Amino acid sequence: MSLKKLIEKCKKNDLVSQEKLYHLYSQKLFSIALKYARNYEEAEDNLQDAFITIYKKINQYKHKGSFEGWMKRIVINTSLQKYRKQHVFEIINEEIVEEENIVINESDVSLQFLLKIIQQLPDRYRMVFTLYVLDGFSHLEISEMMKISIGTSKSNLARARKILKQRIEENQEHNSSQSV
Repeated sequence: MSLKKLIEKCKKNDLVSQEKLYHLYSQKLFSIALKYARNYEEAEDNLQDAFITIYKKINQYKHKGSFEGWMKRIVINTSLQKYRKQHVFEIINEEIVEEENIVINESDVSLQFLLKIIQQLPDRYRMVFTLYVLDGFSHLEISEMMKISIGTSKSNLARARKILKQRIEENQEHNSSQSV
């Protein structure tokens, strides 16, 4: 069955087609949800909420642009909306923190470790870092999506990078002291 036909059946609330759509895209969209979540369980919840929204709003998709991109945006917005309700984006001090350059020796840092330390970032820092670094959004786009100022976006990114750099260096020091 073509993607267009599958989408049309989902628009008619066909449960079998909705299940096929879920199985077709859930792994790819879960990896996106995982980048924005604190942990695996939260990513699962965000993915489920996103699919509910996808099914509800699928009539709004007009076959212009990538369907996968449309769904990806829903996953990101679902995650952001959850955190917006928790007021985690409110920041009192917007002073710009100097940007940190992070040099990673790939043999010392695993992808699992990077994901783990990104997930451990405070919510507002994790969201900005993920949007900017991993998904390529601009500070203007992030400020609009998160309803924060551009300065806050830049400040949160700088703080996230500083924390990540510190944790990576600690991990590298720990690994080098164990190998001695």
